[in-house]
Amino acid sequence: MDTKIGALDSCKPTSGDVGGPPNGVVSAIQNSVPSSVVLHSCEATLGRHLARRLVQVGVTDVFSVPGDFNLTLLDHLIAEPGLNLIGCCNELNAGYAADGYARSRGVGACVVTFTVGGLSVLNAIAGAYSENLPLICIVGGPNSNDYGTNRILHHTIGLPDFSQELRCFQTVTCYQAVVNNLEEAHEQIDTAISTSLKESKPVYISISCNLPGIPHPTFSREPVPFSLSPKLSNQMGLEAAVEAAAEFLNKAVKPVLVGGPKLRVAKACEAFVELADACGYALAVMPSAKGLVPENHPHFIGTYWGAVSTAFCAEIVESADAYLFAGPIFNDYCSVGYSHLLKKDKAIIVKPERVVIGNGPAFGCVLMRDFLKALAKRLKHNKTAHENNHRIYVPEGQPLKAAPKEPLRVNVLFQHIQKMLYSESAVIAETGDSWFNCQKLKLPKDCGFAGMSSKCNMDQSDGATLGYAQAVPEKRVIACIGDGSFQVTAQDVSTMLRCGQKTIIFLINNGGYTIEVEIHDGPYNVIKNWNYTGLIDAIHNGEGNCWTAKARCSVKRSSLKQLKRPKKDCLCFIEVIVHKDDTSKELLEWGSRVSAANSSPPNPQ
Repeated sequence: MDTKIGALDSCKPTSGDVGGPPNGVVSAIQNSVPSSVVLHSCEATLGRHLARRLVQVGVTDVFSVPGDFNLTLLDHLIAEPGLNLIGCCNELNAGYAADGYARSRGVGACVVTFTVGGLSVLNAIAGAYSENLPLICIVGGPNSNDYGTNRILHHTIGLPDFSQELRCFQTVTCYQAVVNNLEEAHEQIDTAISTSLKESKPVYISISCNLPGIPHPTFSREPVPFSLSPKLSNQMGLEAAVEAAAEFLNKAVKPVLVGGPKLRVAKACEAFVELADACGYALAVMPSAKGLVPENHPHFIGTYWGAVSTAFCAEIVESADAYLFAGPIFNDYCSVGYSHLLKKDKAIIVKPERVVIGNGPAFGCVLMRDFLKALAKRLKHNKTAHENNHRIYVPEGQPLKAAPKEPLRVNVLFQHIQKMLYSESAVIAETGDSWFNCQKLKLPKDCGFAGMSSKCNMDQSDGATLGYAQAVPEKRVIACIGDGSFQVTAQDVSTMLRCGQKTIIFLINNGGYTIEVEIHDGPYNVIKNWNYTGLIDAIHNGEGNCWTAKARCSVKRSSLKQLKRPKKDCLCFIEVIVHKDDTSKELLEWGSRVSAANSSPPNPQ
C-alpha cells in the first residue's frame, strides 16, 4: 500500500528539546500499512479508517473518556494495533493530556462524548488553539437518524437543535466536521486531520454514534491518499525582505536576537539557531519560547521578560540599537503589563509568514524559516552586545544557608531541582510561581520544557504532564505544580500510575493561589489544605509503583536527599510545604505591574 499522508515538519531545536514538535523532516509517511495487509469488509469501517489515519500522522496514544455516544467508536480505536487508548478521569484532563502530547509528539488526539464531554473539554481545546498546537478533538455524536427529526436527546440542553456544541467549537478550532453519513465521512475526516497539521491548530470531528462499525465501499480499499503541500515563500519578496533586513542590522552597533513562541509553529528553531551562529549577536528568548532555543548556546543571555527578565538580559535587549524578534507574542503577561521598553523603529518582527522592518516596509508570503536561513548568509558578524553582557554580568548568588529547623524555602527547592536536570529530563511548569522559578532553570542540552503562557490555564499542568510523559517515555518528566492548580485536576495522577509513568511531581503547598495573591489579594485566594501525599497514597491504593514524601525543613534532609537520586522505577510525588509568602522576586514585580495594568482607569471618552 502506498498511502501518503502529510507529516508535520519538525521544529527541532539544536538542544533536541521535546517541547516543540517531534524530531523529523518534512516528508510524507509512506507504506504506513504494509502492502501485504488486506482489510476485510468487516474491518473496512469508519472507525478503523479514523484509527489508521491517527496512527499514520504520528498519534499512537489517544486520551478518552467514555460516554454512550462514543462507545462503539472506542471499540474500533482499541482494535487498531498501533493505537493505545488511555482513559482519563475527566474530559478536561483528556484535552490537557492531548495538549501535552502534542507539545512533544507534534500532534495529539482526544475522544469524548456529545455535549457533556464536548463542553467539558472545550477549555483545553481553546488552550491548544492559543498555543498553535495540532490537536484532533473527536466527539461521539447523536445517531444519524436523529438529525432533522425535531427530537430532544439526552446530553443536550433540552432543545432539538444539536448544533450548540458545534457552535462552541467553531471559535476555538480551525476546522469542524460533523460526520452523520458514510458517503462523505472519509473526505471529512481526512480534510480535518490535514487542516490541523497545515494550520497547526485544533480541529473538531463529530461522528454519529451508529456509524463507526458499518462497512462502506469508501473504506474497503486503501484509505484515500492525501498529502500536505509544502508552503513556499515568494522568492522576490524573500530576497527583498532579506536585503532590507541585512541593511538594517548591518549598520547597527549592538544588535540582538530574541526568539518567540511562534518559532515552533513556523518550524524555524533550527534556522534561528543557524542565524545566531552566523551573526554572533547576543541571543535571548521570550518566556513562552523557553526550551525552543538551546540554552547552552555560547551567546545565550537568558529570558527577555521586561522587568522580570534574567539578570542583565533586559538591559542588553532594551539598550540595543536593533533587535530581531522571531515569532513573538506580545501579550500583557509576557510583556509584564505592557511595561517592556522596546521601540518599533528599532525592531524587525519576523512572523511565520511575514516580515516587518521597523516603521518601514512589510513583506508578506515570506516563510520565517526561509527568511532566517537566507539572512544568516548576509549578516556581518557582530558580537558587541554579547561582549557587553559579558562585561556587566554578575552571577546570581546561592540561596542563603538555612538555619536549623528553618522551613524549606522555594529558592532552595529549585536549587535541588536544577541539580536533577540532565539530557533525558523534561520540565513541566505550571502557570503560577513555578512558571517564574522554572524560567530560571538552566536547561541542559536536550532537556525538554513545556508551559502554557498564552491562555495561562492554571489547571493545565496535571493533564499536560500525563500527555507529555506518555509521548516521550524515554524522558523523566519533572512537573512543578502549585497546590491551587493541583486541586482542580488532581485525579489523573491515577492515570499516570495506570500507564506506569515515572514522572517526578513537586507539589508546592503554600496554601492558595499565590499568583493571584500577588495581582490582587483577597480571602478567595485561600484554599482548604489537603494531605496531598495521603491523597496520592489513596489514589495509588497498592496498584502500580508510587513513592511519596513530604519536605518541610531544609535541615530535615530525608526527602531532599532523595532528590539527588530519585527512585527510577516509580512515580515520585513530593509535597513541599512552604510559607504562603515565599515567592520569587520575579512574581512580586510581575504581579504588581499586571495589577496596575488590570486596574488602569477607563480612558476618557
